[in-house]
Amino acid sequence: MASKSDKAFYLTTPIYYVNDAPHIGHAYTTVAGDVMTRWHRLAGEKVWFLTGTDEHGQKVLRTAQANNVAPQTWADNLVRDAWLPVLQTIDAANDDFIRTTQDRHTTRVQTFLTKLKDLGFIYEGSYEGPYCVGCEEFKLPGDLLSGEGDTQLCPIHSKPVELVSETNWFFKLSAFTERLISHYEKNPKAIRPESAYNEVMSFLRSGLQDLSISRSTFDWGIKVPWDDSQVVYVWFDALLNYATAVGLGDDPTSAGGQKFEDTWPADVHLVGKDILRFHAVIWPAMLMAGSLDLPGCVFAHGWLLVGGEKMSKSKLTGISPESIVNLIGSDAFRYYFMRAIIFGQDRSFSWEDLHARYTSELANGLGNLASRVQAMVGKYFDGKLPAAGAHTPAETLIVELLEKTVATTDKAIREFDFQTGIVSVKDFIDAVNLYVTEQEPWVVAKDEKNNERLGTILYTICEALRAIAVLYQPIMPKSMDLLWSQIGAVESGLVQSLNEVGRWGQLKAGVTITKGETMFPRIEEPETI
Repeated sequence: MASKSDKAFYLTTPIYYVNDAPHIGHAYTTVAGDVMTRWHRLAGEKVWFLTGTDEHGQKVLRTAQANNVAPQTWADNLVRDAWLPVLQTIDAANDDFIRTTQDRHTTRVQTFLTKLKDLGFIYEGSYEGPYCVGCEEFKLPGDLLSGEGDTQLCPIHSKPVELVSETNWFFKLSAFTERLISHYEKNPKAIRPESAYNEVMSFLRSGLQDLSISRSTFDWGIKVPWDDSQVVYVWFDALLNYATAVGLGDDPTSAGGQKFEDTWPADVHLVGKDILRFHAVIWPAMLMAGSLDLPGCVFAHGWLLVGGEKMSKSKLTGISPESIVNLIGSDAFRYYFMRAIIFGQDRSFSWEDLHARYTSELANGLGNLASRVQAMVGKYFDGKLPAAGAHTPAETLIVELLEKTVATTDKAIREFDFQTGIVSVKDFIDAVNLYVTEQEPWVVAKDEKNNERLGTILYTICEALRAIAVLYQPIMPKSMDLLWSQIGAVESGLVQSLNEVGRWGQLKAGVTITKGETMFPRIEEPETI
């Protein structure tokens, strides 16, 4: 195994179904992963960030058929026209993008499946039961809702389930019940948040049933290597992407084998809570069967709600990321969804709340602070950053508060508490704005005898902005890179780094402070949905 210092911090999003274009629920997950991986990169760590698309299964097949195209053509078009572009829309800096129709995935899935069969974990059997095509999952009777007459509905999609009867290949999932319980009892943070952990433990203690891992009624999927009449169950196929993308099963001396050594196991799988059981029950059992290390953590976040229900394209409640980014920009989009929602809980989306937070926290808060000090340095010191004189208690307070802010923010972000981390920086910004109000540099500037004091005040504000530009960089990369340049950090020869962010006095006196474009221009309040 690679040593701990050599191993990359490896984070994945779910791979997203290509039955439709992405909505902000998908973007929310990807942004969270992007913020986390950017944070680790900023700390100087090796990082590998994976996302991608899930392109097999009955749901994709039926969508393609409904549009009169072959499923591969449907997937190719949607990935090209929607799923790859949305990564640019939200500024995701992923290292890889995997598609389950790629050869690198399909061949490794078949190799892994053959290995499990050879080890005795796969056998032939028959199954009959309710199946939700939307979830691509056999449902337990207790999972279903009652519809009209004798109809039973999927609780997530509110659509009737189908009764399926097939002879399939099965995975001995039940054999791993006790091993999974033991693993999670020893590693309670392997499933987060706590509510998700409790859900999985309750499910495990009720006992597991063996899992049908192939389908014979349609052919859009990876062929079972020893049985051409069957395709691999889409979830058994899809879950393996996290390992196939980094070289699962490759010769250890090959590039793929070395990548696997340097990357596996994943540190974090980010998932929506509706797919928690797949990732916290089926997936680790598959890894146990293959004698592979288990992921460090499965984090199940909540849903974005519209009208009290999970956002859904099928229910016509999906909102495209572009519709928001076009209004407020990608940085504010990223800021809002990480700031307004406790990661792990459900939250209703509101245009009014989006506008209010953008205006108060970004335009009037951070944006106004930067604009004011840039204008004052331009007016009083010809655009050159003045040197700082002796600190008064007011400056000492800002320096000490920055140290606390760095510690609080770093701890929170690493714990997936994005909201607390962002609010910590926002509170620091509020404190600097209060400092400006109390020190009244425009009054101090009226007497040339106070030039040194004026310089100290303006340097303090700019140095605070330097730190803010680092702490907010993973959340708002474009705006913070702009701010970094405007306040003279580039000219000072500085590099954005979390390891140095709290060290005061890094900006060099005499560098140019630029009054450039406004980071967060004010916007009109949009119409509500």
